[in-house]
Amino acid sequence: MIGYVTLGTNDLPRATAFYDALLAEVGIQRIMDFGRGYAWGSAMDKPALGVMIPFDQQPATAGNGTMVAIVVDSKEKVDRLYRKALELGAKDEGPAGPRGEGFYAGYFRDLDGNKLNAFCMG
Repeated sequence: MIGYVTLGTNDLPRATAFYDALLAEVGIQRIMDFGRGYAWGSAMDKPALGVMIPFDQQPATAGNGTMVAIVVDSKEKVDRLYRKALELGAKDEGPAGPRGEGFYAGYFRDLDGNKLNAFCMG
């Protein structure tokens, strides 16, 4: 259902370095260059994550209640992404661990304050 999600940034080089390093942990790389931002994904026909300078040229802000969830296929990958995010300067929003039956996730905010999680099911 989701084609892509974009997050705003006020520092594109810093955000790009963060997401290049973070998503490389699970084999995801940049797939698009928009001039004012980039998108990462596994293929053009799969969901993607974009980070951009806002089109309206106003400051980027984190959405209250907005969260992007990155699905992976193991608890180990959740742990790796969560640890890597913090290593890259992300803010902890809840350590990786079980969150109810069959759901395992770690929560963090990127360098611009956008909330994300890495999760797996089962």
